[in-house]
Amino acid sequence: MGGIVASLGAPVWASTTVAGAHELTGTEFDLEISGLAVNFTGKKRTATAVNGSVPAPTLRMREGDMVTLRVHNKLDEMTSVHWHGLIVPSEMDGVPGISFAGIPPGETFTYRFPIRQSGTFWYHAHTLAEQTGLFGAIVIEPREKPASPPDRDYVVILSDWTDEPPLQVFLNLKKQSNYYNFGQPTAGDFLNDVGDVGFAQALKMRQMWNVSRMNPTDYSDVSAATYTYLLNGATAVGNWTGTANPGERVRLRFIGAGTATFFDVRIPGLPLTIVGTDGQTVAPVTVDEFRIAPGETYDVEFTMPDAKPYTIFAQSMDRTGYARGTIAPAPSMAAPIPALDRRPWLEPIDMMGAMTAMEGGHAGHGMMEMPPAARHARTEYGANNDMRESRRRSGSARSWA
Repeated sequence: MGGIVASLGAPVWASTTVAGAHELTGTEFDLEISGLAVNFTGKKRTATAVNGSVPAPTLRMREGDMVTLRVHNKLDEMTSVHWHGLIVPSEMDGVPGISFAGIPPGETFTYRFPIRQSGTFWYHAHTLAEQTGLFGAIVIEPREKPASPPDRDYVVILSDWTDEPPLQVFLNLKKQSNYYNFGQPTAGDFLNDVGDVGFAQALKMRQMWNVSRMNPTDYSDVSAATYTYLLNGATAVGNWTGTANPGERVRLRFIGAGTATFFDVRIPGLPLTIVGTDGQTVAPVTVDEFRIAPGETYDVEFTMPDAKPYTIFAQSMDRTGYARGTIAPAPSMAAPIPALDRRPWLEPIDMMGAMTAMEGGHAGHGMMEMPPAARHARTEYGANNDMRESRRRSGSARSWA
């Protein structure tokens, strides 16, 4: 199975997790939200599951259909489901306090709306239950079948899990914003820099950060100090595996379901062609690596070149941990896992964006010019698109068209 369907026995990292996630197809869906005993780290915890699965079942729909989704809350607290990226009536949006009051314990809420889009989307709680596993994929097939569909089509959900109660993580960050950042500069780092570049330059490297009271390693609010990174509900040792034979065209539908994690994704040895983002078909762009933020989706394709296994490597942006899976001809195969990349210091523009350049920049940091304008395909403009950036973010993709 893809994902965790039960477990108070062996830790879920003890064996390979093979593709074949629980899927529901059609126009009528019944989703039951309940607790599920899990063990991702050697500690028994309770996740929030849908139909007994973490991640929740993949929902496959068809453009143009009217769908009905009955969500049954078996928890002892209010919950909700939000259909991320779908164009729905406001009362069907699933955000407590805005579109409705939430789903009380023991009750059922019926969502009903037409499907006006196609592509890769996802659904998730708009409560703390998102951090404990209440999320799943939505794959909407176009009304007109594509002329050349891929030979293999897999959903890849990247997420982060903590054994701490999510509210405790939030409270820790409220008390100290860098609570989980264990990669901050040390006295030892300073002495090493003095040896490399001299005392004056080592001091200058730190001056701006000290004056602004910011941190050059502030990549992420939450790190692997508490997070375990998952791919389709499997840890790196669990090694979710999708099968593909040489010559087959493979589509991977990546979903950024991390609560607080940006992932940098690559498959060493395979160029990836991005063909869709956030449910929008885009002009193909081939990259070696891409960055996926919480809430984003990327559809990527490649042709399996040979009968070797290839590692899907998704490292957290702060380089404290990674999720990992495999694409291979057989489930028993595995490829080497790359080492985590070095974590360089941030630059002022990473923290403050174009504002740094407009205010004159910081001499010696290479910040005097505005960042280049991002290039957008024609498919990124239209009524259905609401997530387009005008300027590139530092380090987004290593290759640009």
